[in-house]
Amino acid sequence: MIRYRAFRWLLALPLIAIALWATAAAVGGWWPVNRDWRQAGTGIRIYVIDNGIHTGIVLPADGWGDIVRPRDFADPRYAWHRWRSFGWGDRAFYVETPTWRDLRPMTVIRAALGSERTVMHVDALAEPVPGPDVRSVILRPEEFARLSAFIRASFAGGATTAGYGPDDVFYPAHGRYSAIRTCNSWTGEALRHAGVRTAAWTPTSASVMRWLPQ
Repeated sequence: MIRYRAFRWLLALPLIAIALWATAAAVGGWWPVNRDWRQAGTGIRIYVIDNGIHTGIVLPADGWGDIVRPRDFADPRYAWHRWRSFGWGDRAFYVETPTWRDLRPMTVIRAALGSERTVMHVDALAEPVPGPDVRSVILRPEEFARLSAFIRASFAGGATTAGYGPDDVFYPAHGRYSAIRTCNSWTGEALRHAGVRTAAWTPTSASVMRWLPQ
């Protein structure tokens, strides 16, 4: 009987962990920081985009040529696009899982437990069109400078990895991915560092987007 109860507890532990994570995510996602922030009337426009799972920060391409080089793209012609989308995350999710059909349970488990193999995913884009999944934010010059510095500090240097297509590329990154620090947590950290009003913890895309101007 004791062994049976212990086995039941072992089976229940993952469910308990998921429930605790979901509760903490809900609380952290509704607790604002930089509460007094309001976007500038004039300044530098950026975008935050959401594909339902991951979020990315879209900045003007000017000033990024030393890190994101035209030759890094499979088709350098895409480097002429005037915007760059930046996202951070676990390498297995980004590089080894091109579609959700390729996602494996062990990929999720290993990433949730912690991974030092992180990457920056950069896309060359035309200017996004604001909508439910694309938020436009106008930053003051000093806020934009802090945001850019945070993103730059996430690049680790080293060899690039081909992206999903001709217009994106992966770079080695600093930082440890886990269930606590997800790709969306990185987006939230970047916005908090810039001074933008966002949540105290943003492990999900919804917890990032709900605080941004519509």
